[in-house]
Amino acid sequence: MNMPAVTLSLATARSGVYLQSAQERVVFGVPAADAVVAEAERSAAARVFVTSGASLARLAAAGQGPLAAVERALGSRFAGRFAGMRAHSPREDVVAAARAARDAGADLLVAVGGGSVIDATKAMLLCLWHGIHDAPALDAFLPAAPAARRIEPGTSALRLVSVSTTLSAADFTPGAGVSDRGTKQSFRHPLFTPRVAVLDPTATLDTPLPLLLATGLRAVDHAVESYCSPRMHAPGEIHALAGLALLGRALPAIRSDPADLAPRRDAQLGMWQAILGSISGAGTGASHGIGYALGATFDVAHGHTSCVMLPAVLAWNAPANGERQAVLAALLGRAGEPLAAVVHDLVRALALPGTLRELGIGREHFAEIARRSLAYEPVQRNPRPITGEADVIEILELAAG
Repeated sequence: MNMPAVTLSLATARSGVYLQSAQERVVFGVPAADAVVAEAERSAAARVFVTSGASLARLAAAGQGPLAAVERALGSRFAGRFAGMRAHSPREDVVAAARAARDAGADLLVAVGGGSVIDATKAMLLCLWHGIHDAPALDAFLPAAPAARRIEPGTSALRLVSVSTTLSAADFTPGAGVSDRGTKQSFRHPLFTPRVAVLDPTATLDTPLPLLLATGLRAVDHAVESYCSPRMHAPGEIHALAGLALLGRALPAIRSDPADLAPRRDAQLGMWQAILGSISGAGTGASHGIGYALGATFDVAHGHTSCVMLPAVLAWNAPANGERQAVLAALLGRAGEPLAAVVHDLVRALALPGTLRELGIGREHFAEIARRSLAYEPVQRNPRPITGEADVIEILELAAG
């Protein structure tokens, strides 16, 4: 994709609040195993507990992949592993993993995997800080719960190091997204943010290419929806624009030459910058919110929800923020064209699903998706106000295919 230089205008608001995360460092371009050992040494951790998913565990059984490399490098510090994390971070997995880490006497957690693994490990911190042993006990910490309990890390808070194998950007956020009975729930605390995020492009080599590219589209979604947010501020714009520029070049290059580490490195840097625009105060919109309903209720991967919903939401939002969308279309080398079409073409160039029909979601489900979507904050703060289920159904029709 041709990426010409363009003149970009910043947000009109020159005052605001930039939200800073509790992350201490991001280590990039360094072998993940070396970075994890360095952090264990720096924090004097003697009992390091590792979390991951089943696919990396299968590779580790053969001595291959980033999980095996991290565990070998830890040596006597390796205290145990929970490798049963499933997609969308079910509560049951979180509690089971926390129990295993507690039994192992963990003094540092290391998550090796994608967004579901990292988010689940954040939620494990809540269980370990508060001595939670069963899934229903998490209800008391939901923000909307009656007399919601405050999340408190304690005086010697256990922390997390992340080794990302996708481009989900869970490495940088204070939110732990988990699923429970078809609903996505979020628990938040500043110290859920991994103390150290490790970005090693070689750690992505064992990730199936379609999965990696789909999470890359999720990162594009972070950049686009944050830039187009009415709450965006000037510092956040810089992150979003830099992230989208990197991702717009890197993702097609990864598909063209999957063995080349350079575009994988650039994509990691891009997803880092893209999420900073969102978490520094801008937030996201309906693509993310409707995606939460699709993911938790219909088990659609978050990357795929962005592939399908972002173009539809952009088209629906264009009357409200067309000028800002035009800036992003120009940044992606398609000045004067609708951003919805530009993003849809990128999805197709990456050989990813672009319609709800391709995801197996038919119109008979639209009413339920619309009802569930309205409960999510990103839908409530969409740039073009969504006033009811009928508006969500209009967006779903644009994505139907």
